[in-house]
This record gives sequence, C-alpha cells and structure tokens, in this order.
Amino acid sequence: MIQTLSGNVVDVFNKTITPASITIEDGILTNITPNNHSYTEYIIPGFIDAHVHIESSLMVPSVFASVAVKHGTVATVSDPHEIANVLGVPGVNFMIEDGKRVPFHFFFGAPSCVPATIFETAGAAIHAAEVRQLLEKDEIVYLAEMMNYPGVIAKDEEVMRKIAAAQFFGKPVDGHAPGLRGDQMKAYFDAGITTDHECFTLEEALEKLEHGVKVIIREGSAARNFDALIPAIKNFSAQLMFCSDDKHPDSFEHGHINTLCKRAVALGYNIFDVLQVACVNPVTHYKLPVGLLRVGDAADLIVVDNLREFNVKQTFVKGERVYHHGVVSFVTDASSTPNQFHVQPIQASALAYQPKHAEQVIVCNDGQLITNRIELPESALTPSAGIHKLVVINRYKQSTAACAYIKGFGLTTGAIASSVAHDSHNIIAVGCDDVMLSKAINQVINHQGGLSAVDEQTALVLPLPVAGLMSNASADEVTEAYKKLDAFAKITLCSRLQAPFMSLSFMALLVIPELKLSDKGLFDSVRFAFVN
Repeated sequence: MIQTLSGNVVDVFNKTITPASITIEDGILTNITPNNHSYTEYIIPGFIDAHVHIESSLMVPSVFASVAVKHGTVATVSDPHEIANVLGVPGVNFMIEDGKRVPFHFFFGAPSCVPATIFETAGAAIHAAEVRQLLEKDEIVYLAEMMNYPGVIAKDEEVMRKIAAAQFFGKPVDGHAPGLRGDQMKAYFDAGITTDHECFTLEEALEKLEHGVKVIIREGSAARNFDALIPAIKNFSAQLMFCSDDKHPDSFEHGHINTLCKRAVALGYNIFDVLQVACVNPVTHYKLPVGLLRVGDAADLIVVDNLREFNVKQTFVKGERVYHHGVVSFVTDASSTPNQFHVQPIQASALAYQPKHAEQVIVCNDGQLITNRIELPESALTPSAGIHKLVVINRYKQSTAACAYIKGFGLTTGAIASSVAHDSHNIIAVGCDDVMLSKAINQVINHQGGLSAVDEQTALVLPLPVAGLMSNASADEVTEAYKKLDAFAKITLCSRLQAPFMSLSFMALLVIPELKLSDKGLFDSVRFAFVN
C-alpha cells in the first residue's frame, strides 16, 4: 500500500524544516519530495519514552499503547521489573505477548534485580542464568535498571554475571544510582552501566554527564525532575533522553513526552536539541528499529499542529496510521489475568503497634522518591500532628504486618491502600487509625489486588486483577476509576500530595534513600540495613 503525506518536514539531523510530501510504501518511508507549498502542520519523528514501567499506568501494554499514541508516542523502552517481582519470567513473557497485540513499538528489558533486595519478600526471583536466557530474545533489547549499586561497586559475582551477559549480546545496561557521586559513581558506571534516570539535582546530572553517562530526564506522576535537570540540554543534548518512569492513568490526560517538548521549547531551548532528546537519542542508544523520518526508515512519525505546543493530529507506527484527529484506529480486548495473591483479610487488631519512646518517622516529599527522617516522641505520633501509621503486609503468604510512622500525607480521616508497592508489590497502606487501615487493606485483599480509599461511610476500589498491578479494562474505565479514587483521597480524606497513590507506592522502595518500610520492617536505605 502506498500513502502520501504533506507538511513541513522536520529533519532533526540536518536541522532543517522543509515543505514537502513524503511517500510511505509497505510501512517504509520511500521518498521525501520538497515543494513550495505553505503548510500549517509539521511532520516529525515519533516520541519515545526512554524508561517506563508500563505496570504503573495500571493498564496492560496493549491498552497503554492506545493512550500513548494520542500524544505522539510510538515506542517505549519498558522495564517489566514490576510484574517480574510478582510472577518472575512468566510475567515478562506476558508483557511481551500482550504488547504484540497492537501496532506499537514495545522494547522490553531483562529485569536485573528481582527481587530488588533481600530485605523484602517478593513473589519471584530472576537469577543470572534466567537473565541471560531473556537477553537471548530479540524482544529484550537491554538489561534493565541495575538498582543494586552496592553489588556493582563490590563486584558481586551474580551482579557481574548479569552485566556480562548483556555485554555478550551487545545490549546496553541501564543504571539506577540516585545521589551517587564521586569515586563510587565512577566505579558504578565504569562497570559497563550506561544510563541513569534517578538524578534529582543538576549538579549530580552534570557530574554523570561529564563522565559519559546518558542521563534520562524523568517526569512521572510522583517523581518530577524535569525542572531541575532540563538546563543540561544546553551542553549535553546528545546525552539526554526523556522518560516518565512511573505515570498513573490520569496523568496521561495531560500528555506524555510531547508535554516535555512543549515545556523545553517554552523555556527557550533549541527545537532541534529538544527533538534529538525526545526522538533520536533513544533510538541510537538502544539501537532501536524505529524510524527517524529518513528515506529508508520505518514510517514511525507524527503530525503536530506547531512546534510550540506539539498537539498531535496524526500518529503513524510502521506506516500504519494508528491515531487520527482524536480517534485511535485499533481496539483492545480483555487479556488473561495472571496473578499471585495469597493472604486473607485482616482484623484491625493485627495492626496494633507499640511505638518506641523515640520513633524514627519517614518524611514523604511531594514530587520526589527521596524521603527524609525525623525522630519524634510517642506523644507526637498522631494524625492531628500530621503523623500517620504506615503499614506493609506480605501478599504472598500470611505473616505479621510491618508498621511505621510517616509524615506528609496530610490525611484527616480514613485510609488508602494499594497492592502496587515498589518493588516487591506487597500491600501498603497509610491511614488515621487501625480500623480504617484494615478496611482499606481488606478492599485490596478481597479483589486480589487494587487501589482503595475509605472513610467511615465509603469504600472505593479500583481492582487490579493482572498481577495485582494492572487492570484489563479499557483506558477510559481505568482512568475514570482512578480519578474518583484520587479525588476522594485529596478532597474527602484531605491528602496534600499531588499523587497520593503513586507516592504511597514508593514508600516501600528500599533502594531509594532515606527511610522506607518493607514487609520485614523499617529500612535505612543509606546504611542499607534495618533500623531495628
């Protein structure tokens, strides 16, 4: 089939914009013919999310794609780390197969840290031999984020076998090194790791860029580093990429990578530098078979109304027009629902916890994964003082609840709970009292996974039957259900956070400093040891 498309063609490599007609034949861009016509629309390469956990969208890959193409995203570099922690290699295979159901470029990685640490209970483990088997697959294009930076620096044998496997197959290794600086930073990246998406200050990013690292600027629902890091584009446009990492469904209503382009251009950065970051660099770094608007490339391209706002009018993937003026051309149906959930409903008495004379309290920072800590006397551990109980419950087997205290959620009543709790995805909840906490937790348990928000009169839940992480409903259904939960948490329960459920999910992420809670207890992520 032959198609023609006309507009102002943006050549990112030669930094030109030319009125032209392009010809697409059997999915390949076969000709670009300049002309003297005047066009209002621009044809540019499709956007690529350079690091994302599809699971955090609460949608399976095929449904995620139906949302992403509306914003001109044609490909993702996807780490299936979340479902791997629940189901192991079969979970990774589920993501690959579900992604194949739709016209979209999903490039998956081999999860490098399953379980993420030995200080929590996960549902599965992926060892070096299994990592190597995954890397043999054409669908696996890289070794996903190596979170075990102490293991890399210490040259742990299992860790180094995983890195060596990726190097054997000529596939890059993604990094994960929040706050790592100086000699430790050099030792970590000199081991063969090539990227980092965890920079949260410009100084940290510049040090890594100067060392040759590719820095991926993240703007997700909870972790937002764009404003801090975007100045690096002035001198390091060839080493930067954009990503969302973890993005909830309501956030997609406002855009995806296209919004980062809009913000960067509004700040005065060069349009060709911005498009290099958003479109070109992921393709060249990960060696992706994605077209970049050159003759002979796959026709992976988008049409936008202008180069300021990047409102997407059409999206083409492999020459197929998958989005056209508000309409997605492909439909998705319900997929299978693998899961692993082996815990019974609990009583409020199971959450009883006697605080110490001086309790270490987690401080949740809005818009960041990094937490702080404060020490408070028992008398100060009350919701009226802004301190709430945080609970993590093993979802893979019956065990005792782990409890701690947290500041920053601002709840005045009720509780919220989730089976999305990075990285092992046990049940996590925060609330004003044990009765409300148990009510929220039991909503999640009764649905074998989900997000819930409750007060004395109301119990809302978004079921997540796929591994306790994703829904198999349509994008609209997932988005509307999530928006109701989010509004209830903010308006009725009075949470102060921009994304309370996303922030909650990271309070169990032990590999991010400073203080977190696993199903085994309160964890010091700086010392990499339990507090007690």
